[in-house]
Amino acid sequence: MTEQSRVDPPTVADERALLQGFLDFHRGTLLWKLSGLTGEQLVERAVPPSTMSLIGLVRHMSEVEKYWFHRALALHDSPPKNWSREFPDGDFDHVDPELVEQDLEEYRQIVKTSDALAANYALDDTFLRPGQEPPHSLRYLYNHMIQEYARHNGHADLLRQRLDGATGE
Repeated sequence: MTEQSRVDPPTVADERALLQGFLDFHRGTLLWKLSGLTGEQLVERAVPPSTMSLIGLVRHMSEVEKYWFHRALALHDSPPKNWSREFPDGDFDHVDPELVEQDLEEYRQIVKTSDALAANYALDDTFLRPGQEPPHSLRYLYNHMIQEYARHNGHADLLRQRLDGATGE
């Protein structure tokens, strides 16, 4: 896998730019944690008994991005690819070192689509999650996604350190 760079969020900007900047920073951090590893390393479950792997986290975040931005916010028909009722942890359990580049490219495309969809809404615009109340704002969605990435980037820190000792924020 090639080296991945990330961009620090702005320190002075309007609210939308700050939220997007922090979301992009956390997306970049997740990919940065994968830099320089082989497909075999990316699928390794390095912290037993957890089934998490670095590529599993990417696959999971692909599904989270699709759920919140594609299905909930924009009402797009974007069904889950990596999990099902039969395999609720398929994003972690059904990983393959031969498919990591495909998984990464799908993730990158999903993120691009998420950003394009969000650009059509104001921060105060609201939406309903499929079959759920109460309404959520796009502002809430940005904050939720930043929190989701931050939590999983902590997992990625531990997985990466177990794989090769690499650390870093």
